This record gives sequence, structure tokens and C-alpha cells, in this order.
Amino acid sequence: MNNALFQFERPVNEPVKSYAPGTKERKALKQELERLSSQKVEIPLIIGGKEIKTGDMGKVVMPHDHGHVLADYHKAGEKEIKMAIDAAMEAKKQWAEMPWVDRASIMMRVAELITTKYRYLMNGVTMLGQSKTPHQSEIESVCETADFLRFNSYFTGQIYQDQPLSPEGTINRTEYRPLEGFVFAITPFNFTAIASNLTLAPALMGNTTVWKPATTSLLSSYYLMKIYKEAGLPDGVVNFIPGRGSLIGKHVMESEFFGGLHFTGSKPTFDFLWKNIGNQLENYRYYPRIVGETGGKDFVMVHNSAIAQEVATALVRGAYEYQGQKCSAASRAYIPKSMWSDIKTRLEKTIAQIKMGDVQNFENFMGAVIDEASFDNLASFIEQAKKDTDAEVIIGGGHDKSKGFYIEPTVILTTNPKYATMEEELFGPVLTVYVYEDQKYEETLDLLDQTSIFALTGSIFANDRYAALKAVNKLSNAAGNFYINDKPTGAVVGQQPFGGARASGTNDKAGSFLNLTRWTSQRAIKETLVPPTDFTYPYMDKE
Repeated sequence: MNNALFQFERPVNEPVKSYAPGTKERKALKQELERLSSQKVEIPLIIGGKEIKTGDMGKVVMPHDHGHVLADYHKAGEKEIKMAIDAAMEAKKQWAEMPWVDRASIMMRVAELITTKYRYLMNGVTMLGQSKTPHQSEIESVCETADFLRFNSYFTGQIYQDQPLSPEGTINRTEYRPLEGFVFAITPFNFTAIASNLTLAPALMGNTTVWKPATTSLLSSYYLMKIYKEAGLPDGVVNFIPGRGSLIGKHVMESEFFGGLHFTGSKPTFDFLWKNIGNQLENYRYYPRIVGETGGKDFVMVHNSAIAQEVATALVRGAYEYQGQKCSAASRAYIPKSMWSDIKTRLEKTIAQIKMGDVQNFENFMGAVIDEASFDNLASFIEQAKKDTDAEVIIGGGHDKSKGFYIEPTVILTTNPKYATMEEELFGPVLTVYVYEDQKYEETLDLLDQTSIFALTGSIFANDRYAALKAVNKLSNAAGNFYINDKPTGAVVGQQPFGGARASGTNDKAGSFLNLTRWTSQRAIKETLVPPTDFTYPYMDKE
């Protein structure tokens, strides 16, 4: 019997490889990209550890070359959805009873496999399937995925060690049980790391999951499942069911055993799911846990004490890395009139240097947006801005989907602080700028706070510390992740727990212990060492 009280050491973040010319990793990644792009795989469902092929097929293509098919995948139907639920419930008892150190050891092995044996594979499938550059893929599909697994294992030990006081004569302890039902994980296309964390964070705490991956990131999700298997994750702990979201969601949430939702995606989808859960509460055995992150209308606020080049660099990286397809991407900027001419010139000069194209060409800073629906939506906003009297496309604005879904890095200048692209999440490489009068700094902070329903990320650029502090205080509820003199993207596990409130989600902070506790149900146990034998109390004695 292993009765050691084991605690994982606090990890360090996985080092990011540069892929600079002449490095070993650059050569290895290029070889892997060549291998992956020359083959087409078949992606089955994986339920209870078994590969299942339904014959109802779809295709996975490269966003930057949509004529290139990377994979054919099988779609789940009603039968397979119910099989996945049954498999999750069947695996649940044995998995929950496994000592937590053994569960965490599997997660640690997944992290090690991804950062060593399969580093270039995971980078390659993420780059090709999701149109990410080497750097954008490396920082998340490898490094962030591993960081989630390693830090979550460390946080789990901390959670279990948090025990109540035991006064004389009693022993008090707390059990952190998994939820009674299964967890439904719905994952987005834009981060392989999020897909992994949404499925494995609940699993680490003893839960089993039914996983609906985004269709546009199926290649990387499928290889994650294969790595889970190799790392020793028992069959049925995670059940992989690609397919139509509306069909899968309907049947999953009709189950009486539905225990929780772990979601990252759009606000309308999250709203629909939450309402659907509420409408079916009487059918469930327990109140489901709902944890979700939707999106943002993330801001960069600039004070006239800022340094123009720092602002311009932050705007370019914040708005255009990964084609602006990050929940945290900079999409609206408030710039003082006295600085606008300088910053505009620097933006024009910098954006003119950006190369966009096939991510296998390492000189490119940008790839393509994820699919045709996203392309069409972005193009419609850009074309409308070209027509509107209160907006002007001052940089970029081009778009072409003949070979890949390419949207140029675009800057819209508006005189209307409530213009559509200042309020609505676009999820693409479009930045909208509003220029304000310098003396209206505080007034503009209030305007910023009131403009968007979202509250995910934001930043303030100011060398005047009083001005920066004013922004921190006035915008306290405008962003769950707030940055001072930095772009509003790039949260790191263990350093900046990630999540926002308002319409951006439940703010349960992925990358910290807070998210993990949502997948537990505590039981407090009190043991009285010598029970009383007299029901009376001293106050009842006669004078």
C-alpha cells in the first residue's frame, strides 16, 4: 500500500523554443510539416477507448489552402452520443477511486510526451489544421498544454491539503469528491491547449468527460487523444465525439447524468446552452456545474504619457498575432489626439512589413482565418466600414478567399466610440481606433467601461503612474485580465490565471486552483473522539 503524503513540486513554465534559422528545432519542425502535409488521415470517434467509424463523414482542410484536405473524420450520431455517456459513467467509479497522485502522474506523462516525443507533431498538426505560425503554435499547443497539466497537478495537491481545524476532542477533514455525473467539454478551434485543459482539468479531479471538439481543430484534438492513450489514461475517462454541435448538445444535456459543462466558445452558444440546462433542471439528478469563457472586446487604453513605439508594437502583436483569433486579442484602442499622428505612422510602417501566407513559410507573421464563415463575417464588417460616414479603413482592408481565407491586417478609424466594430467581437485581424481629446482621459475611461458587454482582457499604456492607477481603478470590472504597459494577450499558466466576467464568462480562472475546485464536490467529515453522554448544558444548572 502506498500511503506516502506526496506533493508535486511547484513547476516552472515550459521553455519556448525559438525556431530561429540554424536551430535543431527548426529543421525538425520543417521535416514534420512536410510529412504531415503529404498524408491524409482518417479520424474516428473514440468512445470507451475504442475507435468507432460511423460513415457520416466530413473533411478537415488547411485554412491557408482550403483545397488541401488533411483528414476525413467521422461524425457522431444519436447512438454514438449515448454510447459516450454510458462509457463515461461506466469508467467513473474506478477512475474516481484511483489515488489522485496516480491520476496526476498520467497528466504529467501527457505533458512530458507532448514536450519531448511529440513536440513537433503537436506543433505541426496545430500549424496545418489551425493556420498558426511556429511561434503561435509553440507557445500554446506545446508549452501552454504542458503548463496546464503540470501546474494543475501541483494545484491539486494544494487543494487536497487544505483541511479544516480540529479542536480538542474532534478530527475534522474534507474530501474533495468528483461530481456525481459526467462533464461535457465543448472546446474551441483557436487553442489546442484549451481543448486539452477543458477535458483533462475535470478528469484530474476524478471526473469523466464527453468531449465535443471544434470541427476546425479536429486534427490536433485527435492527436491529443492518441497521446492520452499512450500516457495511460484509462478507457472511457475522455470520450471523443466529433460532429454537429446542436445534435451532440441536445442529447448530452438530455441525460439525467449530466453533471457539468466546461465550455469555451461564443457568447450566443453559451447563452443557449445555459438556458437549455435551466429548462431541464427537473430532469437532472444534480445541479450541473457551469464553467464557461466566451470572448471579449479587448481594449488598449493609451495615456499621453505613453511611449508611441511601445504602443504601436503592442497593438500590432495584440491585434494581429494568430490573425486576431484570440479571445484576448486587441480589437479596440483609445488613443489621445496628441499621440495619434505619431502612432498612426508607426502602425503604417510596421503593418507594411507583415507577411501573410502559408504557415509553412516561416517568414510569415500571419496565416489565414479559420474558415469561410469567419472570412465572410470579417469581410462584411470591413466593407461596411468603407461605406459608413463615421468610420474609415485607414490600413489594410483587403480580403481574398480564392486559395485560403486571408484577411489583411486592418485598422479602422472611427469618430463614433459606439461604432459596431468598437462593440462587437469580430475574432479576426481588425483593430478599431477611437481618438480622444487629451483632457478627456478620465471621461474616456468611463466611456470605455460602458461600451462593451464583454470584460475579458484590456491594457493601459502610461508612464504617468497616477494615470495608470486611475485606469486600474476605473476599469476594475472591465477586464478579468488587466495589463499595464503590455498587450492584452499572452496570459501564462501559473502567472496570470485567465478568465473574464460580464458577458465574457464565469471567470473561473483557468491556470489556477480556482478552476479545479469547480470540478469537486466537498464533503466535510467530523469525528468526535469521545461522544457526550448527557444532553444538558451548564447554563441549565440551578443557581
